Amino acid sequence: MRLTLVTAFWIFVLDQASKWFVVHWLDLINRREIDVLPPLLNFRMAWNKGVNFGLFSGADMRWVLIGLAIAISGIVLYWVRRDGGSRWTYLSAGLLVGGALGNVVDRFRYGAVADFLNMSCCGIANPFAFNVADIGVFVGAVGLVIFTSDGKGDAGKGPGRTSGRKKAS
Repeated sequence: MRLTLVTAFWIFVLDQASKWFVVHWLDLINRREIDVLPPLLNFRMAWNKGVNFGLFSGADMRWVLIGLAIAISGIVLYWVRRDGGSRWTYLSAGLLVGGALGNVVDRFRYGAVADFLNMSCCGIANPFAFNVADIGVFVGAVGLVIFTSDGKGDAGKGPGRTSGRKKAS
């Protein structure tokens, strides 16, 4: 569980520090665009009021999304504490929780999530922007799917476990 909390802390710090640096210190909030390594990496200011890729951005979902992110973070923390798993499970949970809480802070602070990373490749222009928190949420969610199931519906069973519950010592 310690690995989950440490990972969540550092993803949260990295997300908030990167947003402050790019959005405020590099003044992306006013400049709107900074070409870093075009077309592979560019900073493009985008305020996401919705969910991934700006879905539902027209609706006022700020408080719903804050509540949902906090609830999911709490459920994931409870789940990995109760059921355990491999180091990869704990790491994945930390990535997801740290990223979710990073975006929660943005929704409190700005009313929207500050997205700024834009990557394109191979002649395909990507119109979307994302941030470090989004990477954490995505990689963490995929990791939890991969590392908490053995393909037989036995999610949460780590090596030597006979059920989802921790063995009594």
